[in-house]
Amino acid sequence: MNARKYVLIIIDMQNDFVLPGAPACVAGAYASIPCIKRLLGFFRANGWPVFHVTREYRADGSDVEITRLPDFLDKSYVVPGTKGCEIVDGLTPVEGEYRIIKKRFSGFMKTELDFLLKRLGATHLVICGTQYPNCIRTTIFDAIAYGYPVINITDATSAQTEQIAEANILDLKNIGVDCMTLEAFFQLF
Repeated sequence: MNARKYVLIIIDMQNDFVLPGAPACVAGAYASIPCIKRLLGFFRANGWPVFHVTREYRADGSDVEITRLPDFLDKSYVVPGTKGCEIVDGLTPVEGEYRIIKKRFSGFMKTELDFLLKRLGATHLVICGTQYPNCIRTTIFDAIAYGYPVINITDATSAQTEQIAEANILDLKNIGVDCMTLEAFFQLF
């Protein structure tokens, strides 16, 4: 275990994706906050690196994916400078933690994430947040492609429905991702 360097990646836990009634609310996201808080506290207590990967869109929608553009033009979300773009209370980054702003589903696509992980000597990524079929899944698939072993904390990761979560967990397990609960993760140490 001593040779391993774990890094926590929390994805898209922003007000517009998490808070009930928000414009792009993921139904299961709010309920995952307590579990993510415990996981975040564990990483902070051990002095291990933490990355907050978030989404931002320009107010005019010029950088929104084509699949999301109609919805965004109807009700914009995660626009910089708005309350909706902020990370939810209780998960706010502290000094020394990293914030990566992504423009697409994957935290790796056209960001400095891989560069920083390599610079930090990361050997294992622990990934949670919202939501499974989009940003969680693509970030995990890219992490595997870049050669990082991944642990997905299932009760700290959300989707619109339990069925969507279960289907994605099965797919992730089938590519070799360790999908486990927070308690199972804590038992590794």
